[in-house]
This record gives sequence, C-alpha cells and structure tokens, in this order.
Amino acid sequence: MSTQKAILLLHCPDQTGILAKVTEFVNENKGNILYLDQYVDREESLFYMRLEWDLKQFTIPKDKIEEYFNTLFAKKYKLNFQLYFSEQKPKMALFVSKMSHCLFDILARYAAGEWEVEIPCIISNHQTLEPIAKKFGIPFHYHPITAKTKAEEEKKEIQILKKYNIDFIVLARYMQILSENFISHFPNKVINIHHSFLPAFAGAKPYHAAHKRGVKIIGATSHYVTTELDAGPIIVQDVTKISHKDTVQNLVCKGRDLEKIVLSQAVYKHIQHKVLVYNNRTVVFS
Repeated sequence: MSTQKAILLLHCPDQTGILAKVTEFVNENKGNILYLDQYVDREESLFYMRLEWDLKQFTIPKDKIEEYFNTLFAKKYKLNFQLYFSEQKPKMALFVSKMSHCLFDILARYAAGEWEVEIPCIISNHQTLEPIAKKFGIPFHYHPITAKTKAEEEKKEIQILKKYNIDFIVLARYMQILSENFISHFPNKVINIHHSFLPAFAGAKPYHAAHKRGVKIIGATSHYVTTELDAGPIIVQDVTKISHKDTVQNLVCKGRDLEKIVLSQAVYKHIQHKVLVYNNRTVVFS
C-alpha cells in the first residue's frame, strides 16, 4: 500500500525558530518527515514552507491535525496554511473550445496514471471535442455562450462544478473570458495557458505577427486566472528557439507543443500541492 501522507503548505512573517517549531510538531507526534522545502523572501520578510510527513505512526488523528496545528501554531505565529492528505485525489474539470492539443495531452497523462487526479467532467462552448470526451468516458457538457447568455450559462456551469465537487479547473485552450463572478468561486483554482507574446502580439494570429517580426524565441505561460486578463500568478513558463527557416506553420506547431507541455507541468505542480500563491506571485516548490 502507498504511504499515507500529510502535506502542509504555509507562509507567514519571517521569524526566528519557525522552521524548528513546525518540524518539532511532526517529530514529537511520531511523524516521519518525507519532504521539506522552505524559502525566505528577505525583501518582504516572509517565510514559505512545504512539508510532507508519513501518517503511519502519527499520534494525532487525521481529522484533528488541522485543529491542533491551528491552535498551537497558526494563531501564535500568524501562519497562513493549507493541509492536504495524499489519499484525497483532487477533482479537476477541463474547459475546452475547439483546439485539442492541450486536451489530448492532459487526457493521455490521466489515462496513463501519471497523475493522482480525477476528471469528472469536460465543459465546452462548442461541441467539436465531444467525441474525445466520449472516447475517454468523461461526461461532456455543452454550454454555448454569447454576450446575452454568458451570465446564465456560467451560472449553469458553476452548478455543474459544485455537483461534481470540483477542486480546480483547467482551461485547456478555452476561448472565453471568465467573468469576475465565476472567478470569485474558484480563487487560485483556475489554471490557464497562453502564448507569451501577449501583449506584444495580441490578437487572433499571434504566430503570424511573430513570424513577420522575425522572432528568435517563442514562449508559453501557465498561470492562475484572475480578473485581470492573463495577469494572474505565474506557475510555469518556458521558451523554444525559432530561426529564419521556420515558417508560420512551424511556429504554430512549436507553439502548440510548448503550450501543452507548460500547461501539463503547471497542472502537475498544482496536483502535488507544490504551488503557494501570495500577492499575485507564486512560490513553486521543487
């Protein structure tokens, strides 16, 4: 059987002895530490930490750990923390439109068992990708959106997400801007991908514009969605080289390859609870 683990993410004002206090809490209660990573932002005087420990011999019941930690440490040291358990698979909803490259990459990893995650549903504003959802046996929900129907359709989508107890959402090239109301239901729980030309090459054909300018690299950025378009906390970024020999079609192909890789890397980090958001920035633990 796999090891039952607790995963703790926290940040707080930097202070002497905080690392020792937290690890002491685990050790004194017979927890075996499996992973520890910490970072101090000296400019902001903030301490960030991710800790995993084995629960096999831990003396505090699992359902009481959060209460104990909050009472003993969080209030005293002004800690902001989230506690997760390894056997609880997060539930991920996929939002798509017509492009399939990111969807196929995510579903391939899911089907191969690379990720400890459940995908209860796929939601789309087009029916184009419904056959893919059926192929993988995942319920597909079609919600066509116009300016007039947007509020009502998003309300229906939120109801579906609540029905499935969705933990987070991945926009796998979903070509709709989410409303402020929708985003408010899932703070730092909606992951998006976009090409890194924004805003320099905004518009419907960024790769055509980039080719015209003779770019030497193209990039992709995965981030959490906020009310400011494509300006949320960044999780993963990467680039690939371009030369004068590359055609527009080459740029499009390379860009899509990069998008699906960067998005999947961001999703994997989120599933592992290795991303901590603070002040529109992220600390992404190794």
